[in-house]
Amino acid sequence: MLRVLVVDDQFLIRSGLTALLTAAPGFEVVGEAGDGEEAVRLAAETWPDVVLMDIRMPGTDGIAATGRILAEADARARAEPEAAAPRPKVLVLTTFDSDEYVLRALRVGAGGFLLKDTPPDRLLAAIATVHGGDMLFSPGSLRGLIDAYAAPVARAPHPGLDDLTPREREVLGLVGAGLSNADIAGRLVLSAATVKTHVHRCMSKLGLSSRAQAVVVAYEFGLAARMP
Repeated sequence: MLRVLVVDDQFLIRSGLTALLTAAPGFEVVGEAGDGEEAVRLAAETWPDVVLMDIRMPGTDGIAATGRILAEADARARAEPEAAAPRPKVLVLTTFDSDEYVLRALRVGAGGFLLKDTPPDRLLAAIATVHGGDMLFSPGSLRGLIDAYAAPVARAPHPGLDDLTPREREVLGLVGAGLSNADIAGRLVLSAATVKTHVHRCMSKLGLSSRAQAVVVAYEFGLAARMP
């Protein structure tokens, strides 16, 4: 069972998501929150596998709440490494397909970004995808970011980029384009296990703790691949 915390300030949307998840096999709703503060509190109490997070909410918004939830999870893991459960994954749901929101969500560690009009079956699949460690975005979201950052701006070199092998840079670019390990494996004619190794080596050399951060680095430094 995937344990899900549903966060949205609109009662009807929150109730609809809860009803969808309750009816679907393999999912359990562990709590509902109507604002960011309540989301942070419930996440600490229930420790969900995945948080469905709205962005625009009164008071603490969804992006700030996401950052706090993941920071508290990391702090708990450091304090109690043997007792801490896996870090919750956050899937952002919004009515606004905005590059700014995608960037902010990625920076705080969100694992996916979907519009609220996403079909139910795709939403359920997205929750499972994000829980499995891959990232998922609404169509066009990452393409817009890649187009905006296609020409690298002047910035201090990221420590570790020069340590990447040509293959690792290629893999990082495809991660930046939003591809899963399986998709990258098919594109490069590699095994999924080999791709996973390349991704972990990239993250280690770059000092990154999440795939979301790898996406940010890829497009900020002009490495994200342009997909047809």
